[in-house]
This record gives sequence, C-alpha cells and structure tokens, in this order.
Amino acid sequence: MVRAPGGSPGSPIWGEGTESRKANNPSYAKCVGAEEAGPLLEGRAPPTEPALLGPDPSFSTGENLAICLRIPNVIDRISPGAHLSSGAKAAHRRELPITEQRISARVGSIAESATLAIDSKAKALKAAGENVIGFGAGEPDFPTPEHIVAAAAEATHHLTYHHYTPAGGLPELRAAIATKTQRDSGFAVQPEQVLVTNGGKHALYNAILTTVDDGDEVLLPAPYWVSYPEIVRLAGGTVVALPTTEETGFRVTLEQLEAATTDRTKMLIFVSPSNPTGAVYPPHEVEAIGRWAADRGLWVITDEIYEHLVYGDSRFSSMPVLVPELADRCIVVNGVAKTYAMTGWRVGWMIAPLDVTRAAMSLQSHATSNVSNVAQAAALVAVSGDLSAVEMMREAFDRRRQTMHKLLNEINGVTCVEPQGAFYAFPSFKELLGTEIGGRRIESSEELGQVILDEAKVAIVPGEGFGAPGYGRLSYALGDDDLVEGVGRIADLLA
Repeated sequence: MVRAPGGSPGSPIWGEGTESRKANNPSYAKCVGAEEAGPLLEGRAPPTEPALLGPDPSFSTGENLAICLRIPNVIDRISPGAHLSSGAKAAHRRELPITEQRISARVGSIAESATLAIDSKAKALKAAGENVIGFGAGEPDFPTPEHIVAAAAEATHHLTYHHYTPAGGLPELRAAIATKTQRDSGFAVQPEQVLVTNGGKHALYNAILTTVDDGDEVLLPAPYWVSYPEIVRLAGGTVVALPTTEETGFRVTLEQLEAATTDRTKMLIFVSPSNPTGAVYPPHEVEAIGRWAADRGLWVITDEIYEHLVYGDSRFSSMPVLVPELADRCIVVNGVAKTYAMTGWRVGWMIAPLDVTRAAMSLQSHATSNVSNVAQAAALVAVSGDLSAVEMMREAFDRRRQTMHKLLNEINGVTCVEPQGAFYAFPSFKELLGTEIGGRRIESSEELGQVILDEAKVAIVPGEGFGAPGYGRLSYALGDDDLVEGVGRIADLLA
C-alpha cells in the first residue's frame, strides 16, 4: 500500500484538501488525466524517508505514479514486484532534474533476482538461528571434485596467472571447450568461436548485448529463468513471453512461435533442459523449432548449461547439431557450474559465429577483461576430464527428483509434472489461491511463498519471478533428509 508520508497502515492514501496540487503537477495529467487521479498529497514538504510499503494495487499505475511524483526518490524504494512498470519509473525520472536522478532509468528498471532474493532471505534466517530448509538455490549441493580444486591450488603458484591474460580466455581453455563441445553434444566449433566469461550469466549478457538493438523483439517461452527478460530489457529489446502449461509439458509449440513473430522479431531464447520447469524437448521438437528459426532468419540463443542432467528416457540434443544451417545465427551458452558443481568459480562461455564472438570479446575487454586465471585453470581440468563426477551427481538428483515429485503430488491442492531434466520441480499451487493458510488469505504464489517461509521455515521461489503466477520452483539439489523434511513441512502447513 502507498500512503501519505507519516501515515500508518490504514490511513488515508491521498490526504485531504489538496485539489490545488493538480495545477502545480505537470506530470499529473500525463499519468492519469487531471480529472481522474484525485487529489495528491497535502501541500507540505514530504519527509526524507516517506512511509512507503509499495504501490496500492487498487489504484492504477498512473495513480500510484502521481503519488510518487510528489515524493523525492520514492520510486527507487518501491519493493521488488511493485506494480509500477519500468516505463512508469522512467517517466518519473524524466520529471526530475537530471542532478536528482540518482539511479539511471536503465538500471532502475531491473527487477531483483527472485531466486537470489529467496536464497539470501533463507540464509539470513539460518544465520539468525532459524531451522530453515531452502529449496531456492539453483546449484548442486556437492563439493567441486577434488582434482579440480587441486589444479586451482597449483595454479596459484603459476606466475603467469598473477597477471592479465587474454580477455577472451586462456587459449588452452578455449581449445579444450571446443573439444569438449564436440565430445558432449556433437557440435564442431573452432577455439576462436569460444569466449570464456564470468559464468553462464555473463555469457548471456555478452550474447544479448552484442546482438539485440533497441526495439528488437525476443521470443521467450515461459516459464523462464528470472534473468533472461531483465538482460533483454537492459539491451533495449522487447520481451515477447510465450506462456506454456502442463498440457504441453511446459514446451513451446511452433504455432505459438509463428503467431508471436513480427517484422521486429530478432531472436528466440531456447532452453532445454529447462530452468525452472525441468522440461526437456525431444530431438524432433528441437529440430523443428531450429528449422523454423532458420527459415525465418532468426537468431537463437540456446542455453545448454544443464546438458548432462537429464533423466529416464529423456535425451539432450543441441539445436545447431540437428539444424546445421542455423549455426551461423546460433549462440550456445554453457559453463562448468552445474556439470562440475562449480557455481562459485564463475566460469562460463559462449560459442558463436566468429564475428559475434569477436564483437562480444571487445565488449568484455571493456567490462571485466579476463576471467580469474585460477578459475580458468580449474575449468581447464574440469572440461578436459571425464564425466564420472557428474554421473554420480546425476544419479543422486534422479533419486531426489522422483522422491520430490511423489511427495508434492500427495499434498492436497498441489499438482506437479514430473521433471525430466535439470534439478527443479515446478508444482502448481493454483488450487490454493483464494484460500486461507496460516491465518492469511492467499491470492498469489508470492504470498504463499512468504507464508510457507514464515510458518514452515521452508524457502521456495514463487512462480511470479519466472513469468508463471500460481506456480513455485523447488530445487532438489539438497540432501535427501532435508528434502523429505522440507516437503513434509509444506504438507503439514497446507493440510
């Protein structure tokens, strides 16, 4: 709720006797029309720290913005998930003198990562002594294999690694990644096409910023990983979300893609296995989508970070392998994080046509320069070795996957499609919306997630961050006992 400075919950939103403020607020009519917005705040200077909890959903975006325009810097204090759009925030900043625009419109429009926010909150509660079980983290719970750690330790004594190295990555690592790519997916590339980045997320930033211009439309099947739309918007692109459901196995169809395509469509972001749903596209669907994109002349970014984490009869397949004619407009993103339990080492890569790789390398040279040399040395040993460690992790994840799927579907009001890859379950909580849980009426999965954290001390990631209200993501990359205990607590709360 938005309320007047100094107010308390339940106090008047607008203040009284302030009709005269309309004439003095040039943004007022622009936002909602002078006759629609109602009076603004009392004619007094607002305090430095206004009493603000977030926009009141009962008011329109323009009405909330009209309030915020009278409160200095209030737009930057609005909580994540607030109802003001990035455009409304930008409009607010344009009304301020440029010297008072503390945060740029481009950065101010970025939403906080829902997954990292939940993980941070859970860790903070744990640090405070609470017995919290976290299903939020998107990382393996296993340590990095010892031989990789040993290689990093040895690398610290290598004097060359004490200094700058090529911005695009160590030559030997780029060559090893090219070899590993052909070995694991069948995609033959040259070392010069590889750009080593500070994690897979950095690879996505490089790839999108290098290829997407203002106004370019990017097709993004939903549910999607939380960072994809934010990166596209940061590049000036327009996200075209394509909702999928359990009925299609959370897989986008050719009909959806075709219907969403316009003369402004530049790119498709394709992910299989999927974070957050665990969906895996069968090879014939991967090929069909790839041929459609090639025929349309579209770019495809294919995120292959979970390539080795597939279960049952599901199989990973790489789009540029199945559709070679797409290779000249395809960017593959990958990294060591999930396969080798190296999320904290921050080594990823993008593989692209030479001109794109060179342009992205130029961008990186002005941003981060080279990735940590010690981390690159560890990654070199990882990608050059066998896959025995990932097979051990995959077996454990598969066991936990089946356990979580069974337990979730035993909870009244919860349904869950069996995940086929990655290490996430994506249950639907839609039947619980509109009910009372823990003494609170639940209207969204975001509210449900907060109640589950408060009452059961279990952290899940609400579906809103993934473009899928009514759902939630639970990672099964945690110990078997904690998994059973955590889902059991949710079941007890919802019983």
